[in-house]
Amino acid sequence: MSTNKEHINVVWLKRDLRLQDNEAIANALSFGKRTLILYVFEHLLLNDAHYNERHFNFIKESLQDINGQLSEYNSKVLAVTSDITSTFNLIQEFYKIDAIFSHVETGLLITYNRDKEFIRYCRNNFIDWKESKNNGVERGLVNRDNWFENWEDYMNSTLEVFQPTENQLLNRSEIDDLEKIFSVTNLVTPTTTKFQKGGTTVGWKYANSFFEGRYKTYMQDISKPEASRSSCSRISPYIAWGNLSIRQVFQKAQQLKAETKDTLHIGAFISRLRWQAHFIQKFEMEHAMENASVNKGYHKLKKGLSESYQKALQEGQTGFPLVDASMRCLIETGYVNFRMRAMLTSFFTHILWQSWQKATTHLSQQFLDFEPGIHFPQLQMQAGETGINNLRIYNPTLNGLKHDPDAIFIKKWVPELALLDSVFIHEPYLMTEMEQGFYNFKLGEDYPMPIVDVNANRKRASDILWNMKKDHEVLSESSRILKRHTIQDRSRMLRNN
Repeated sequence: MSTNKEHINVVWLKRDLRLQDNEAIANALSFGKRTLILYVFEHLLLNDAHYNERHFNFIKESLQDINGQLSEYNSKVLAVTSDITSTFNLIQEFYKIDAIFSHVETGLLITYNRDKEFIRYCRNNFIDWKESKNNGVERGLVNRDNWFENWEDYMNSTLEVFQPTENQLLNRSEIDDLEKIFSVTNLVTPTTTKFQKGGTTVGWKYANSFFEGRYKTYMQDISKPEASRSSCSRISPYIAWGNLSIRQVFQKAQQLKAETKDTLHIGAFISRLRWQAHFIQKFEMEHAMENASVNKGYHKLKKGLSESYQKALQEGQTGFPLVDASMRCLIETGYVNFRMRAMLTSFFTHILWQSWQKATTHLSQQFLDFEPGIHFPQLQMQAGETGINNLRIYNPTLNGLKHDPDAIFIKKWVPELALLDSVFIHEPYLMTEMEQGFYNFKLGEDYPMPIVDVNANRKRASDILWNMKKDHEVLSESSRILKRHTIQDRSRMLRNN
């Protein structure tokens, strides 16, 4: 091995699994040095309880898609299973790394701590680590002054174009040589699952079909568990894993809004892109909410611990049809709409009276679009433990009657109820023994009885949480949270402009 090592740059992909509008890649290529594109399946994430095989398969599919695009340039991603410092140590046996390019990651506490250690590694090895802003989220903010304006300016800025010059990327042969000293990750994934497939190419198929017509029923179907599966964009996993940038989607939506007369639906979609960034920014500024309620006044709230309740919800066997249908659908497909997610959290934290922390890992494992910056703030908001949001305690039966009146969604995911008349599908526990006999159906055997009294438990949760809103520490913390996280011109954030 030569002692005169070539000086190169490395792009460290994380949740930015795309070539176009990737500032880390664009910045690396702008320096002119040859560049290696790297993805590391890190042991710390492979072993983390928030993740599931579905996430890593989505990443693998995304990398396969990138490799397909890189074949034009006789290159590919070096995809390995290792720890991050070990990976760079091995690369430096072949090359001298001058700079590493990545985006600022608003991830779990373990990735934040990893990054702090990696800063020291780079300093000790005379490597310049250059991090780019990710989707307009900013690190180091103490309040939200001018945040919306800065975010919107970023969203309207010029997209980065992937245009490497000849031989600017390490070629396949050189990467093959590197692979000989690594545990190379097999990127083959199952083909028979019901999960959306990863990759920019598939991501744009979903986005384009939405902008070409599916958006026209966006608002009227957004809360319906079955219709929303086609009327919503379904691009959340492609945003969460960075197959598409928010800026690409935002500009595409703005272009459509300027061209169509049907602005209500696309305007509502654009507003949700803003809220997505808003919640991630909140998590970026207050990372402690991964483990504890952002409002410290709720730390004194005591709840029960029932493994049987938790198991019933996790398996979709609670005796409440819409709850069970939503959980089973989520487990099998990785997706339910926002209202069903909120209802599942509300049912767990309010009706079952379990702490939101006990729901974090099971739900994150199921959500194909698991995004830490969305996940933890939303869990706390739906659990009613922020002090600044309205308390919402969802009644699963009323939600079923309103949003799935013909029980289409319930019949699909709770097939043991499919032969019942609609009047019983939403509330099978109201059937008399005679009526059960008519349908050859036995409560407690074919489908469970409700595991709790929903009305009594809703009242208990409501009484306790409304009283806590008056608590001195809750009020003090609410004031602090508003000062730190409220956007100055909130009306601009809310409107569908």
